[in-house]
Amino acid sequence: MIKVWNYLDEYEAEKAEIHEAIDEVLNSGWLILGTHVKSFEAEFAGYHDTKHGIGVANATDGLFLSLRALGIGKGDEVITVSNTAVPTVSAIVATGATPVFVDIEEDSFLMDVNKIANVITNKTKCILPVHLFGQCVDMVSVMAIAKRNNLKVLEDCSQSHGAEYKGKKCGGIGDASVYSFYPTKPLGGYGDGGIVLTNDEDIKAKLLKLRFYGMEKTYYSVDAEGYNSRLDELHAAILRKKLKHLDSYIDKRRYIAEVYTKELESTPLITPNELEHNKHVYYVYVCRSQKRDALLAQLKEKDIHLNISYPWPIHTMSGFKDLGYKEGDLPITEKAAKEIFSLPMYPYLAEKEYRFTIEALKELT
Repeated sequence: MIKVWNYLDEYEAEKAEIHEAIDEVLNSGWLILGTHVKSFEAEFAGYHDTKHGIGVANATDGLFLSLRALGIGKGDEVITVSNTAVPTVSAIVATGATPVFVDIEEDSFLMDVNKIANVITNKTKCILPVHLFGQCVDMVSVMAIAKRNNLKVLEDCSQSHGAEYKGKKCGGIGDASVYSFYPTKPLGGYGDGGIVLTNDEDIKAKLLKLRFYGMEKTYYSVDAEGYNSRLDELHAAILRKKLKHLDSYIDKRRYIAEVYTKELESTPLITPNELEHNKHVYYVYVCRSQKRDALLAQLKEKDIHLNISYPWPIHTMSGFKDLGYKEGDLPITEKAAKEIFSLPMYPYLAEKEYRFTIEALKELT
């Protein structure tokens, strides 16, 4: 069986390092917010050229807590996109704010920055671009719009660890950025985890309190608003080991993507477009076909099990009907959702597996 993602080969190759990290933590006598969390926060922030990292339990919490740290709450509006994972939008809703959607660019699936100005109102407080599938939104334009309108910018980098925009790693451009360490991510752990990066001392201070019951010291809360959202010491220790491999992970992803693009050029499939100003890390390799559903069924018969990220735009989901959107409001987003699918993509993907997938696609398209 060929899957879009599998961690078992990676685990086998890196087992010694992973077990070393676990032993270090279990023998340290400190399991929560210890030296590994602190070190990983600094190392991950440094890798992305930012000053501060604040580890959290998952990226959903990271988005929610960051919005709260930025002062976003009831009555505010946050501009984002509908073709993203549900947590991007549910985090906004959880603050009491209202998500406002803009459509996407057809060739990149990224936020169409030219449509942002059209939806800004006196309630707009923040722009939340999603660096989807492993490459970056046009942040020069986003930051210019934000500056003109006195808006905050929170980058959703959950899928773009190590991605670059105009030679600079994404995540250090807006007021804050959020990364996920869900196992499938470019830097994935062995469970949930997340981090917020920022260059702002005030945002850092707020996040440290928000993630820990509103406390600055144990048992004494200085802020009534506080939560329990901490990156586990075990996860941090493992992620410290894996961070050393992130560049090689990205190189392998980019190599596999290059093979896919070259080999599938002769097919009717539309392959991903790496924008000129970007270094794409290919969290997923997303193709398009108007015959997608039939193609996926045929591939499944060959034991190739592919994925769709994401088959339903959030504005069309019943869980978000109260936002007042309807089908047809975001035509490019809706069209893409009917055509996209992801090919197998992870650093330890065997050549025979992606070659078999390529040959199957050539045969069936």
